[in-house]
Parts: sequence; structure tokens; C-alpha cells
Amino acid sequence: MVRQGAVERAGGGGGGGVRGGRGGGSRRGGGHGPGRADHPRARLARVTGEDKWCQLFSEPGNGSDLAGLTTRAERDGDEWVVSGQKVWTTGAHLAAFGMLLARTNWDVPKHRGITYFALPMRQSGVEARPLRQMNGRASFNEVFLTEARVPHANVIGEAGGGWAVALATLAHERGLATARLAAVPPRGQGRTAREASAEAAEYAKTYEWYPQRAGRPDVVPSQARATGKDGDPVVRQDAARLAALERVARWNVERARAGRAAGRPPGPEGSLAKLCGSEIARAASRLHAAMTGAGAMLSGPASPLEGIVAEIIVSVPAGSIAGGTDEVQHNIIGERVLGLPKEPQVDVDVPFREVRTNVPRR
Repeated sequence: MVRQGAVERAGGGGGGGVRGGRGGGSRRGGGHGPGRADHPRARLARVTGEDKWCQLFSEPGNGSDLAGLTTRAERDGDEWVVSGQKVWTTGAHLAAFGMLLARTNWDVPKHRGITYFALPMRQSGVEARPLRQMNGRASFNEVFLTEARVPHANVIGEAGGGWAVALATLAHERGLATARLAAVPPRGQGRTAREASAEAAEYAKTYEWYPQRAGRPDVVPSQARATGKDGDPVVRQDAARLAALERVARWNVERARAGRAAGRPPGPEGSLAKLCGSEIARAASRLHAAMTGAGAMLSGPASPLEGIVAEIIVSVPAGSIAGGTDEVQHNIIGERVLGLPKEPQVDVDVPFREVRTNVPRR
């Protein structure tokens, strides 16, 4: 959904945007460069899950200020040569393609010199290193790009016009219910069904801690009863507040879905959903800690909820950072919903080459 929406916003759903064919292409198409097994639009439109993707946006020196990215791509005939570093990339070690933002023009303001690519991940110039998190998981990666190559046909939108595609991608991402993975029940008992089910289960391991990152408000009532705190007036009040927040969040999601069904592009409601999700997660985490007490620090089979409570507490902080920090979402809502003035920016109209940054550049 993220990729399809981004391509449609960039003009890739019709005659423009991603060059080189329409959806439904063969896996054995022509071309000899990396990623040319078939046309990019066909891959972007594919909904079978045949190709796994990742998002190559954030960098060590540019996260919230994404437009200040310094990964560069230089044109070399029918290809682009990419060098730089990305970080916090979920599933990069498993992905066949990455949605890459790279700087292709250093002599224009920062938002206008960025290009969006469909980067083939399985090549010698791409190295993904897992990052160990404080909850013990390693679903994020840092990705090193050393003269990696991507065909010019894999440009999404237009060269230098990647910022608009990135905004569409991020708007979709923030509106997704990332804490809930869609489970597709296997149909039939044949070998294909078994293999598909096993493959899905293996890939889902990357995300199996996401419900804990969302705070697991669904188990608050049962935990209140299990810990004997269901009669505590403070716990009951906090649980009621949490339930109200969840209900409002669901209404906001339904409103966003209605907008999509009516043909409206994603907007600041994604930021509202992201902020609400962060608040729900924090409130649920506080409740779990209050109800469980010191036992919330324990992990393993004999611990509360077999370690889930402990994993909630160390996973929830990530939700306020991933997909755009809470501060970024506040800015978006302030500017696009409340009509407040933008924060002062001194580098909007300055060629990026002249902008002072804390990362080395060419």
C-alpha cells in the first residue's frame, strides 16, 4: 500500500512516473543490470508479497530533518551510482528492493535535489548490518551503500522530484496500524499452502514485537484481574482513560479510511494517528508497570505474561521515534491542521552545497 500510493502520487499509476512497463510484468524480463529482472512498475504494483521491500530514508546525521540527507547518487549512463549510509531500516537484511532517497543535485535547495529510487538490495555495493535493540530484538538495520548501482528506469517520479514521493510514502506509513499484522489463513493443506504459511511466519518474526511496542492495551483488563488490581480506583481510572483513547483512535482511523475510499490523498490525519498511538502505548506501558510492580522487570517463561510485560516497557519508547518523532507530528498538525506559522528555517532557499551540516559532504 505504501509503495502503490507513493507511485500513484508521483504519476506512476498511469503513463508517467516509473518508466518501463505496467503492472503484471514477467519475472524474466530483459536487461542485465541489477534489478532489471522485470520493470519497476510491475514490481511496485505487485501485491503477492513475492518481493520484500525496505525503506531507505533516515541517515545517521539526518532523521527528523530528512530533507538534509547526504547519501548521493550520480548518473552513469543508464544507471546511477549510489554511496552513503542509511539507518533504522526494518527488514533490510531480507529485502529484495529498497525505497531509496538520495541526493542527485547539490546546487538547488535541499528539498528539490532529492530523487526516489527502487534500489536492488542484492548486490555487492549494499551491506545491511542488524542493530541490536534494548529489547533484545534486531529487526532494524544500518545499510552501507558503496557505489551501489540502480538503473535509471528505477527512478520513481522524476529526478529531483523525490521529496513529493517521500511525503506520500510517509503519510501512508503513519496511517498504518503497524502494531497489527494482517494474518492470511492458509487455504488448503497442500505443499504450496504449507510453504506459503511457513514463509509468512518466518518473515513475521521481524515484527512479532510490534504489539509490545504499541503497549498491548488489549491485555490490560485481564492483567488487572490477574494482579488483583481490578478494584484499585486509580488503575480503573487509568484503564478507562486508555479505553477512551483507543476508541477515539479507532474513530480517527475509520475517518481516514473513509477519506481514502472517497479518493482523498493521505494527509495530516496520519500524524494524528501516529501521535495517538504513541500516547496509547505510553499509557498502557505505565499501567502494566503499575499493576505488575517489580515483577515487570523480569523476563522468561516464569515472569509476568512470560516476559511480555518486560518487553512492553523496553519496546514502547521506540514508538515515539519510529516513522517520525512525536515532535515532527506536532509540527505537521500545528501547521496543516491548526494553521500555525512554520518554524523558522534558514536553509529553505539556499543551495544544499552551501548549507552547514554536521556530516561530511563532497
